[in-house]
Parts: sequence; structure tokens; C-alpha cells
Amino acid sequence: MRFIDVLSTALGQIRANKLRSFFTLLGVIVSVGFLVAVVAIIQGMNAYVKENIADAMIGTNSFQVRRTPIQIGFFDDEMWKRVARRPKISDADADAVRGALPDAAEIALTSGWPTPQADIVWRDRTIADVLVFGVTPPYQRVQDYRFERGVPLSDIDVAQRRAVVVIGHDIADKLFESVDPIGQEVRIGGQKFTVTGVTATKGKVLGQSFDAFAMMPITRYEMLYGRRLTTTISVKMRDAADVPSGMQRAEEAMRLAHRLRPTQENNFSVETADALVAFWKSLTAVLFSVIPAVVAIGVVVGGIVIMNIMLMAVGERTREIGIRKAVGARARDIERQFLTEAITLSLLGGILGVALGWGFAELVAAVSPLPARITWWSVALAVTLGATVGVAFGVYPARRAARLDPITALRAE
Repeated sequence: MRFIDVLSTALGQIRANKLRSFFTLLGVIVSVGFLVAVVAIIQGMNAYVKENIADAMIGTNSFQVRRTPIQIGFFDDEMWKRVARRPKISDADADAVRGALPDAAEIALTSGWPTPQADIVWRDRTIADVLVFGVTPPYQRVQDYRFERGVPLSDIDVAQRRAVVVIGHDIADKLFESVDPIGQEVRIGGQKFTVTGVTATKGKVLGQSFDAFAMMPITRYEMLYGRRLTTTISVKMRDAADVPSGMQRAEEAMRLAHRLRPTQENNFSVETADALVAFWKSLTAVLFSVIPAVVAIGVVVGGIVIMNIMLMAVGERTREIGIRKAVGARARDIERQFLTEAITLSLLGGILGVALGWGFAELVAAVSPLPARITWWSVALAVTLGATVGVAFGVYPARRAARLDPITALRAE
């Protein structure tokens, strides 16, 4: 019997029992759809963190010298205590790094986390809970800020502790509307600041705007909020290839500045955007470890349903099997026929599941800030999974059909 005839017969049986076939495949469809959709969202988030959040937080071709590492959430209590004993990052540390990296494009100090929030008041208008950063002027270039109006913060602003502020595009748009914000006085933390610059828009990430902030000279910032425990040195190299050597030289300079002996571990961290990406991927790895269990349960349930339906089909088509054997069909032809039907059924479920998962992922991306990125390996895995279910749970019904005695089968009603 030709394969095309076997496949045609299998498709004919599915068409003849559309509703039963659909409910038979429901478990496989839902499981495969869940796999494709969740993987798409996780992969989309991974790419989004890499392409947008990481570079936006740390900067392109950049790294940071920090008191606390980015992956602090995974430290146990003992390691957290050791980190808490680390010294603060100081101006002297920044000078040491600057001396070790004369080829760096920019080296800046910025206030660390947790970033304080404050109300910005202009006349009778108030914008609440604005993120406030204290920076040295090079930080604006590390973060690749472009200025829509006015001028950036300057070294004189830092040296003289001037009460000046640069605001993000969203703050300027909401607070001043049609009024030119440059030269206007606003109140932050009860103190007056003069707006000297407005940055061009950087857009949103996961619904969170990167244009809703206020930056002031770090010296003035520390007068208002005090010196932060997590002040950070940000270093921007001229080329991505220079980042590894820059990190190594910065580490050596920091060890010398902190007078660490060769046997002592670093009491600081040197991090790139890759550290943030790795931190995020370690979180998504937990989801990836749960997905197989959830999918396996659904697939097993779907496979059992397919097996039961195929056994029912064997019972319903006993006379057909007898006739086929009577006209010369061999046992392996019967087995191949029913196995093909089971594989076709489950493969169809896998394809429908891929379509369902793809559509759901696109819907999530359209109506929420969560990105989705379909990966071909997840589609291939889903389709392969569907076919595997057919093979695994279709073998027994197929062999049972092949072993039927033709005389007994022909007697069946």
C-alpha cells in the first residue's frame, strides 16, 4: 500500500469525524500552544532586555564600577553581609579609574540605587514621584543623551554646587506644555532649581518611560539627599572591543586604590550590560524549568486521549480490518495505516497548537508592554512533539489492529 494512499485514508478518517478529532487533539493543542506562547514571550523579553533595558541603564560600550553587583538578588545572607561591608565608591576611586583609563571616552560618577523620587513643582503645577539623579557631566554622554533644548550640566555646575537641573522630555512636556522650560524655576524637595536643559525623548521600555527624570549636579544632589551608599562609576569606552581591557585595568586600579592584597577578593564589582542580561536570564531560567513539566502533563493527557480514541476506532472498524486482510493486506500494512492516522492526528494538533500559541503571543505583544519573539526552534520542537505523541501513543492501537484475526474480524457487526 502506497504511503500517499495511507495518508489519504488517515485524512479521510479525520474529516469524517471532525468534532471527535478536535476534542481528541485539545490536550495536544493547548500544551503546544502554551509552549510556543510562553517561549515567545520569554525570548522576546530576553531580547528586549539585551537590546533596550541593559544599554539604556548602563550605556553602549560601557561598564560600571559598583559597590554592589547587579545579581545581588541571588546572594545568600552571608554574602549579602560581605557586600554590606564593602566601602562606598568615592571621588578618589573615580580618579584612580580615570588615571588607569586615559583612552576612555567618558568616566562619570552617578548616584546609586535606590533612586529617590520627588515632586517637581512649577507655579501651580506638580508632577509627583519623579526619579532624581545626581551625576557628573560625563554621565550625560555615557548614556548618549541628546538635548532637545538648553545645555547639559557642566563641570562648573558640579564644582560650584549650582542649583540647576536637566529634565527629561516627558517632564518638560507635562509641566510646561507650550512654555519654554529653559530658565524656569522649579521646586524639588522644597528647594529651587533652574532648568538648564531638556533631553530628547528615549521612549518607553515595558511601559516605563526613560524620559521622566531630573538630573542635577552630584554635589548639589548630595546636599539634598546625602551621599548614597551605592554611588557608581560609569565608564564609556570608544569601541566595544576596548571594554574587556578597560574593565581589567579598572579592576587593577580599584584594587590598588582599596589597598587589597593579592589574596584578598575584590570589595567592589565591575559590571557590563551583560551582567544585567545574565541576571534576567537566570530569572527566566526558572520559568524554563517549569515549562517542560506543564507541557509534559498536557501532552501525556493528550496522548492518552489519542490512544483511547484510536482503540475505539479499532473496535469500530474491526470489519474493515477483516476485509482489508481478506483482500491481501498484511499485518504491517494495517499497523502502518493506524499508526499513520495517530501521527497525522497528533501532528495536526501540533500545527494547530503552534498557530494558537503564535496568535496568543502576538495578541499579548499588541495589548500589553510585554514583547514576544517567535523562535523557529520552539516551533520545530512543538511540531516534533506533536508527531512524537502520535508515535508513542499510536503504536499500541496500531499493533492491536494488526493482530486481529481476519476470520473473527469479518464476523464482527
